[in-house]
Formats: sequence, C-alpha cells, structure tokens
Amino acid sequence: MENIGRSEVALTELPWAPVRLEDTELLAKAWFGGTEYRVLLSDLCCVWEEEMRADVIAQRAQELNKRLRAPADAVFSHLRSVALPRFSSQAVSQDATTAAHFSLRRHDDRLTVRLKSELVGVPFHWEFRLRPAPVTVVCRQLVRPLLVMTRVLQRQVEELAGLLMRKDAEIQDYKENGAVLTRGRLLTDVFDEDGYRQNFLSQMLPQMGALQECMDFSPELQDLYTAVSSQRGVRKRRHSSASADTPEEDETPALDQAARSNTHSHQDGVNDTSLRSSSGQSLTPSLLEQNPEEPGSGRASGEPQNTETEQTMPQMSAPSDRPAARPKKKKAVGLFR
Repeated sequence: MENIGRSEVALTELPWAPVRLEDTELLAKAWFGGTEYRVLLSDLCCVWEEEMRADVIAQRAQELNKRLRAPADAVFSHLRSVALPRFSSQAVSQDATTAAHFSLRRHDDRLTVRLKSELVGVPFHWEFRLRPAPVTVVCRQLVRPLLVMTRVLQRQVEELAGLLMRKDAEIQDYKENGAVLTRGRLLTDVFDEDGYRQNFLSQMLPQMGALQECMDFSPELQDLYTAVSSQRGVRKRRHSSASADTPEEDETPALDQAARSNTHSHQDGVNDTSLRSSSGQSLTPSLLEQNPEEPGSGRASGEPQNTETEQTMPQMSAPSDRPAARPKKKKAVGLFR
C-alpha cells in the first residue's frame, strides 16, 4: 500500500478543473487546508506540483512583500480566497476577478504562477513555484482514475447496447401482434451493434487530432472522476485503519469495482430468470436440494421417504394433455394502436 499523506488523499478526491492563465489552457487541482495548500497543474505534456506548509508560507510572504506585517493566518486566508476559486470550478465573484491578476512563466522544467492582489489595501504578491511531479503522483492523480473511467464508460455502452436490442425485440413483438406505428417519423432501424461501432469510429477518428488538444473537462466527466477517486480514497482509509498484520490486497480489484457496479443488477436478473421453470414457478435452491432424484441429495435409493416432508413441499404442476391455449392478442400501448 502506498504511503500517502492527508493532502494527497484530499487532493485525489477533487476533480481536474480546466483553467486559463493568460494564453495557456491547463488542468488544475488545488487543495487548501487550515494552514497548508497543495496545487497541481498540467498541460497534458507535463504535471507540476507545489505543496506548502504554514512556516514556509509565512517566509515566502515576507520575501515577496517586504513591507507586509500581516499575520500568517491572515496571509493564508487571503491567498485561499483568491487562488482557490481560480484553480477550481468554484464560482468567483466579480470583485475578486478584478482585484487579482495571474501571470504564468516557464523556465527550464519549472512553472511559476504569479499572483498580484491587495490585502487590506496593501499590494500583495505571491508566487506558486511548481516543480515536475513524480511519476507516482501523475499515475495516482491522472492515469489510474482515467483508466477506471474508461472501464466504467465501456460497461455503460455495453448496457445501453443491450437495452437497445431488448427494445427492438419488444417492438418486433408489438408488430407481430398487429400494432402499427401512428407517427412515421419515429420509425427507427434495428440496432446493429457492430455496424454502429464501425460507423462511429470511422466518423470520430478524423476528429481525434483536434480532440487531443482539447482541455475541456465536462461537468459529467468531473462527477465521474470524483466518484471513482472517492471509492479509491475510502478503500485507502479503510486499509490505513486496519491492523498492520493484515496482508495487503491487490489494488487492481478496487479499480475494477466502479466499472463492475453497473452490471451487477443486470446479471442478477439474468441468473434469477434462469432458475424459473416452464410453468413460471421459481425453483429456489431449497427445492432443488430437496429433490429426491437429484444426485448428491444425501438419501439412499432404498431409504423410505419422509411423508411429512413430502407434504410440505410445493407440488409442481404436471404437464397437461390438453392443447395449449391460443395466446391472446396483446393490447397496443403508447405509440401503437
């Protein structure tokens, strides 16, 4: 299990927000605690980070503002109120927007974000001095959640495709029973999953070049990222509170948990349907175990049967010699008549 701090766990559960600093589009994550902060910025070519504690914040504030005599907590409070809305998806007031100015400067492999604002009427300067983030941080904050998101979205596509095919079967059943579509503009073709996938890729691949430069992180994807990261954060907190003698589990099943959660209900429904007899009666596991003809039931071939037990068992309906009744014509509902 990776040894990560409180700021890392809190930052993991935050979504990436698209920001624009001067003429540069970036993805940003920012966490401000009581007396510390952690900032991540990425242009999809590199990821930069900075983590600051209370004592270092006071030292830098004095370095950049020689005449400033404000206490450290006042400096941090002002910094949080101005910088946090800019680095996140929070709404920022018009006064804060006009009072604060951000500039970006790159030098070597580092990134510096300069802030100019006013603190109690006195000019206030600050610099976020970010360095390239380690590979472990990049994987934890960007790569792993995005991989899980692709799995979740793939499962969603599979379930939607299955739903469309079931809808086509339902419509076909209506048609076979005499239903007619009243509005021709609603007529659709039968869904072909393979054909749809090939057509979709042929249309989307020419646009992939432009999408690779896009920094847009839609609110829906931000919510999905937060849900995936929150599950990993809960799992890590559970492991941290467990005993040190407990063997650690592999992290891969935890990454697959969010992707598999949407399919459990569908699989359970299929398994439940497979346990029903042709007469419509549910074959529960208890009935299957009590069947005297089932191998491994624990009853010898010549052993007498218990009369009381046989009477309590539900009787299965025997097949009738009469011909099956003619199915009734279904009544059209909704758009059909």
